[in-house]
Amino acid sequence: MTSAIKIVVPTPLRQYTEGLESIEIEAGSVGEALRQLITRYEPLRNHLYSEDGRLRDFVNVYLNEEDIRYLEREETDVKEGDEIRIIPSIAGGSPPRPPRPPPSATQTSAAELSLEEVRRYSRHLIMPEVGMEGQKKLKSARVLIVGAGGLGSPASLYLAAAGVGTLGLVDFDVVEYSNLQRQILHGTKDVGRSKLDSARERLQDINPEIEIETHDARLGSDNALGILGGYDIIVDGTDNFPTRYLVNDACVLLGRPNVYGSIFRFEGQVSIFDARSGPCYRCLYQEPPPPGLVPSCAEGGVLGVLPGIVGALQANEAIKLILGAGDSLVGRLLLVDALRIRFRELKLRKDPDCPICGIEPTITELIDYEAFCGIREAAMEQQNRATGIPHLTVNEVKKKLDRGDPFRIIDVREPHEWDICHIEGAELIPLGDLPASLNTLDSAEELVIHCRSGSRSAYAVELLRQAGFAKVYNMAGGILAWSDDIDPSLPKY
Repeated sequence: MTSAIKIVVPTPLRQYTEGLESIEIEAGSVGEALRQLITRYEPLRNHLYSEDGRLRDFVNVYLNEEDIRYLEREETDVKEGDEIRIIPSIAGGSPPRPPRPPPSATQTSAAELSLEEVRRYSRHLIMPEVGMEGQKKLKSARVLIVGAGGLGSPASLYLAAAGVGTLGLVDFDVVEYSNLQRQILHGTKDVGRSKLDSARERLQDINPEIEIETHDARLGSDNALGILGGYDIIVDGTDNFPTRYLVNDACVLLGRPNVYGSIFRFEGQVSIFDARSGPCYRCLYQEPPPPGLVPSCAEGGVLGVLPGIVGALQANEAIKLILGAGDSLVGRLLLVDALRIRFRELKLRKDPDCPICGIEPTITELIDYEAFCGIREAAMEQQNRATGIPHLTVNEVKKKLDRGDPFRIIDVREPHEWDICHIEGAELIPLGDLPASLNTLDSAEELVIHCRSGSRSAYAVELLRQAGFAKVYNMAGGILAWSDDIDPSLPKY
């Protein structure tokens, strides 16, 4: 017996469903519905299933409010009006002090408030949920924010303003123009400066009563336990999978709550992963997606205000943990849809087979997270592929244009990228449309393919060569290299 159900497609995967946000399907079970989905939209198969037909561990599937992993997996029956939702993982100092236990709800602090602090925090003090004792807890707390970027900016601003006594920041980057659209810690005058220097200046202006500790380092397996161990609560503002798994594992090993946030385009996720009382990040996503499968914010974009919403929610959760007030997001995943202003909550459960917080953990120390996420292997594969693909430098392409050589430049970026900038004389054929557009190209012609940086165009060259095109070249470095070496008037994005 089949029923009419709806499959909700997340933003990163809608490029494979012709932009559709939801798909109506007649099916009798979750598995049948998913099989129909990948039959209808074949490119989704690689995103949802491994080669052995197993649902990938970096993709969660919910039937209404329930994770199907804790029902009967994919053969769970569905009924009329049910909703299947695909939740993929989505790709924003001082010497460490000895580890300290996080403050409990009943713990009181010896820290006293000055007259200036009483005036500053007066709106907190008149709230019975905070009061003097709560504000003292905030003053005694130590919170580390990993990343002074999109999520770290609003989180740190609100935690500083709230009076968290010691704020730690981990980052190693400098401020760029492209950061200013969302990273509100930094201003135009800070472009080129260390993010930590810019952040310290801004946060001390917000609240000179607190201590700012900066860690100018790339967080890794060699320093994570030392840095994170000196703080009560960790706020994860990372934007890549290796660091995200590193932060999770370090928090589990140290017994620290991990206030998690992630963003992509118009959508965000917020939760608290605390293995002492609930699931960790690996319980939700046991393994990361392969490199390149999930686009980053640099590739897919993000609405500038979204990290403000998600980062503020992270700050809110950290403050609640310090105060011991309200209901935390431990065991719950909050989905944020800024385009429709919708919030949806999903239940999370601790995985007894989790490799780090399960009954019999197999991970007992920090590992090589770039290797775990396949970053090095992907880089080597990309390098090997690049050396085997015919390519031209932007200077060689420019010389061909100046000579009037007969060839076509094909731009495989998306239309919205074309609108930002494009090379005069190029033709737009988005990568997703290329297979259906082969009949518009002449295999006897010479073709030069380009994209933003050269990765997508390298893939396009491989596709064309497999289709019998012999005279096809990748423009190395893409339009970014063209802007650097040929036409600086073209904006870089």
